[in-house]
Amino acid sequence: MKEVGAFEAKNRLGQLLDRVEAGEEVVITRRGRVVARLVPPSTGHDRKRSRNAAQRIRQMRKGVQLAGLPIKDLINEGRR
Repeated sequence: MKEVGAFEAKNRLGQLLDRVEAGEEVVITRRGRVVARLVPPSTGHDRKRSRNAAQRIRQMRKGVQLAGLPIKDLINEGRR
């Protein structure tokens, strides 16, 4: 991980982006405090994780009832 000041980052952005593209993480500081991190993009969408999340939502939804109220009435109630 490389740490650079904001002024240097501004002047060498192209070089820093090359390093990030190669997989390195760059931390940008201002007056010694970390203000940003340049990191490579994630590898992509994880279909298995998305399916698991959707399945958990479906499971949480089971058994939830509207106490016999029509959905249309609830929508209209929210508009008042």
